Parts: sequence; structure tokens; C-alpha cells
Amino acid sequence: MVEPLAGWHFCQEYSHLDSKNFQKFLDALSLELGDDMAIMQMDQASVHQALALSWPENLIPIFQPSHSPQLNPIERLWQFIKRQFKGENFSNLQELPQRVQHELAQMSSELISSLTCYDFILEALFHEALFYAYS
Repeated sequence: MVEPLAGWHFCQEYSHLDSKNFQKFLDALSLELGDDMAIMQMDQASVHQALALSWPENLIPIFQPSHSPQLNPIERLWQFIKRQFKGENFSNLQELPQRVQHELAQMSSELISSLTCYDFILEALFHEALFYAYS
């Protein structure tokens, strides 16, 4: 998860993506945020919308239109990371998550913000925040 304006990010690694692991991620993120609230912009993957999910009170999900990854700030971060691996071969599958963790650890808040902070994204997120604040 990224917060585009400040470049704050929260990452956890799981063996696979299913509703149980996504729930663990939501719970860990909620604890990390403490009393702060966050709007989570996500694609419409079934795991993000699973009925079994229990959304913590400090997380507000919003779902972007189908087939529109360009609207999601995290997609820009992953594009950047993938470019770091271009033409690279890994000798085993365990090297890939290690490299991803290394790349994430090297990224400054300023870099993350520059990759994810676009006016149209911020305007949409601020609009949603106001909507929920006055609902």
C-alpha cells in the first residue's frame, strides 16, 4: 500500500493471495495505522471484494473501474520495480521476492511519491475522503 502524497508505504509478503491472507494484510495495516484512517483504492479482484472480509473501521475500500490499472497508484510502483529486473535471470524462485524486498527497502519516500502522486489520483482520493467524511 502507498500513500501517494507523502510516499509512505506498507508492505507484507504472503505465499499467495486469497481472502485469508488479504484479511491478515488488512488487519496488519489497520494496526499500523492506529487511529489514522485510510482510503484503499483497489482493483475489482475477487479477493478484494470477498464477502468473508471484515474491514477494519479505519480502512475505507473504494474500487476502481474494471480494466483500469492506470488509475491505481500501486501499479506505477510495480512498473518501476519490474523495470529494475529487465533482462535479469534468477537462478531460483526464492531470489525474486528477496530482490523485490531489496528494491522496496531502497526506495525513498520521495521516489515513491514521485511515482504515485498524480493530480488526478489525488483529486479522486480527496473527493472520496470528503464523501465519506460528510456521509
